[in-house]
Amino acid sequence: MTLQTRIQILDRLGAYILNPNEDWLECKEKAYRENPWFIPEFIEISVQKIGENFLKAPLLTVWANFYSVKDTPVRPKNIGLVMAGNIPLVGFHDLLCCFISGHKTTVKPSSKDTVLIKHLVAVMTEWDASVSELIQFAENLKGCDAYIATGSNNTSRYFEYYFGKYPNIIRKNRTSIAILDGSESSEELEALSDDIQFYFGLGCRNVTKIYIPENYDFIPLLDALRKYEYFMDFHKYKHNFDYHLAILIMSNKYYMNNNSLILTENIAAFSPVSQVHYEKYSDKKLLIETLKKNEEIQCLVGHGLISFGMAQSPRLSDYADGIDTMAFLTAL
Repeated sequence: MTLQTRIQILDRLGAYILNPNEDWLECKEKAYRENPWFIPEFIEISVQKIGENFLKAPLLTVWANFYSVKDTPVRPKNIGLVMAGNIPLVGFHDLLCCFISGHKTTVKPSSKDTVLIKHLVAVMTEWDASVSELIQFAENLKGCDAYIATGSNNTSRYFEYYFGKYPNIIRKNRTSIAILDGSESSEELEALSDDIQFYFGLGCRNVTKIYIPENYDFIPLLDALRKYEYFMDFHKYKHNFDYHLAILIMSNKYYMNNNSLILTENIAAFSPVSQVHYEKYSDKKLLIETLKKNEEIQCLVGHGLISFGMAQSPRLSDYADGIDTMAFLTAL
């Protein structure tokens, strides 16, 4: 299969997922039934971002040309791909990289996100049967030439044990941070609420902690976050909110909430679902320099950083953990 054919298939896939059709609608409904965290709104957001930011022929052509991707690698490899399942289609970018590079991919999807990814590959195969030679699914990834595996800090130890002797990219837990200076407009704070609450805050590009200056007024932020009050209609989210609020109350810790999200002072970068940590800073420049060295941080949001509301809009060249997946694949 030529590179141009692969690009054409992906461009066609972009049109497929952005336009309503019965099979795709049924697939998205099934994905929600099998994983209640994948509410229709968030499946649509993920699909929209992938379709508009990834699956356009001009974008894919420029991207592939940057890496001098050929029709077929000099020595084609079999890439074992272990996908995460925290948000809808979170592993799609890795599969896209493997497919564009021309290597064969053996995919182990997350049990939390099998419906969407398998449907899209089936559609591509229906259009061109040779896709099945490049993408296959398996529960066991033994015998691959290289591995890309995404998981938690705990599972990464297992990945290192099993895949460490092969060329690999192994990803651990990551999260995102916002730095506020108090001059944010109401529109910017509303956009920040998207960075925090898209996908219920389960993605590595979700803001789970904010840094604020001394004497920061939280009221405008809490008001902006009311945009997602309807989350309390979802029992899994409400259970998290009630649980963590009860812990804070019983621990006699200071907190703020707007009846749908909890703000509490905490030095930890990671916060649980329904809760956001905050910490005060005095030197913004020093803070940014420090955070950029922190390997747990995926995105930094704020003035002069990633714009508010854009944390969950990665482009083709925005690689997870800052590791260039395409450079890794083309160098094999």
